[in-house]
Amino acid sequence: QVQLVESGGGLVQAGGSLRLSCAASGRIYSINAMGWYRQAPGKQRELVARISRSGSTNYAYSVKGRFIISRDDAKKTMYLQMSSLTPEDTAVYYCNADVTTISTMRHLEVWGQGTLVTVSS
Repeated sequence: QVQLVESGGGLVQAGGSLRLSCAASGRIYSINAMGWYRQAPGKQRELVARISRSGSTNYAYSVKGRFIISRDDAKKTMYLQMSSLTPEDTAVYYCNADVTTISTMRHLEVWGQGTLVTVSS
């Protein structure tokens, strides 16, 4: 089985910065893509940023220029460096990965449990 564990969430003041981490573990043959999603109360879960196996990135327009997604292949960890945070960034942030498992050699989509980011005004 594959597990994703997010960390780094917390309370931060508007204008501040925060870095989220997502560590992958388990019987992983390869990580094909990873992404960060977020969900605020009463809203749909939305894609924040994603990074491909090659390192190509995509960002939601609302976070472009403020957030940076990165990945450390050796640590099997993805990061989201968030800066210039606003109260609209308040949400539960979820890690998502498309992995190929060792046991099946097939793609599997995995979600983390989420980490709460609260930005105060």
